[in-house]
Amino acid sequence: MTDEALAQLSNNLVYATLIVLALGLVAYAADLAFGSGRARARAAATPRRVAVSAGAGVVPADAVVEATDGDSDHDRYGRIGVALTALAFGLLLGAIVARGVSAGRPPWGNMYEFSLAGALSALGVFLVLLLIGRQVRFLGVFIVLAALLTLGVAVVVLYTESAQLVPALKSYWLWIHVTAAIISSGIFTVATGATVMYLVADAADRREAAGRPGGWVAAVASHLPEAATLDRVAYRTIAFGFPLWFFTIVAGAIWAEAAWGRYWGWDPKETWSFVTLVLYAAYLHARATAGWKGRSSALIALAAYGCFLFNYFGVNIWFFGLHSYGGV
Repeated sequence: MTDEALAQLSNNLVYATLIVLALGLVAYAADLAFGSGRARARAAATPRRVAVSAGAGVVPADAVVEATDGDSDHDRYGRIGVALTALAFGLLLGAIVARGVSAGRPPWGNMYEFSLAGALSALGVFLVLLLIGRQVRFLGVFIVLAALLTLGVAVVVLYTESAQLVPALKSYWLWIHVTAAIISSGIFTVATGATVMYLVADAADRREAAGRPGGWVAAVASHLPEAATLDRVAYRTIAFGFPLWFFTIVAGAIWAEAAWGRYWGWDPKETWSFVTLVLYAAYLHARATAGWKGRSSALIALAAYGCFLFNYFGVNIWFFGLHSYGGV
């Protein structure tokens, strides 16, 4: 039996999340538009030493303190964006929990539910990076936009009534395999945001070095951190997510053996998961190969994420295989 009241509560919380994310997107856009991202990144990386006055005198030289540029008036937009992101995360978490409790099962048994969980994962990874002190607030626009689009598609196109799982999904491996896939999706989404921004910043640097007009690329890049910073964020995030995606595939193979009597059968979902793994492995290898660092490896990362998205949307909608039982 499905608890219809909880199912409706879940829907309402998703709608509330959409509104909060839309407001957050505006806040992050204002933060980027009115702040100089590169100037702030340099200031944060290189503390200034300033002398401060005390009363009528001046503090001696040995009392000089280190300081960085303080919060500007425009910085409040970024703080508002982070607060709204945290609120959206809480609302979406409540929606997913209510959905699961309403049906008495893990709340990721179909594309609609996986989309909710994927958006939650992206927001969560972003917030965790902020919490541990990583200066990645510039990614707020990309992450919130991605979550907003994912939830919009989920509500408009993929919505499915809360119901019981099909027999093939009734396994404890659903918690292990699918949860790992959901977390991986959030990690790769954050990495892709950094990669896209890196390519923009790198293009602006190339234009400047060649003496060509920067145009809109330079205008956008002027509000982003340095290209090297963005490249480093993308690399470290992918390096963290790659082993988890490998574990996702291994866990899926073990589940497949228990459910279908074989570890691997080149099912469309299995095939594209493997292609994604190979491309991310190629990216990590390219980072250690002369001539492939920077722009070339970033393009590989984008191709890998494109395969990840195709594996989710394209394979589920257009291909038929043993993984098709989840339904849209």
